[in-house]
Amino acid sequence: MIKIRPDLKKWKRPQHIDQYPIGPSFDAGHLVEKNAGWRSVCPVINLAKCTGCYRCYLLCPDGVIFKKDKKVAIDFDFCKGCGVCSFECPVKAISMVKEDRK
Repeated sequence: MIKIRPDLKKWKRPQHIDQYPIGPSFDAGHLVEKNAGWRSVCPVINLAKCTGCYRCYLLCPDGVIFKKDKKVAIDFDFCKGCGVCSFECPVKAISMVKEDRK
């Protein structure tokens, strides 16, 4: 099994302006619990269309999108399905699809 989700890190308050993140607020994994199950749609990335501009990575409000092999990947354990990534993708490589409830 390939591990794509980054390791969880304990949050530590930055002591200097240089320690604040550039990009999303935090790396994925800073939420206390996984998605509570209220997400009705989830983002799907067409990696063939993805240009690696990282606009979705920079604008994701939950910081669940991370860089992987010059493309992006999503940590679905913490994604809320807000659709910001899909809306902001300039090449429309991310689409929102109905959540599969099994």
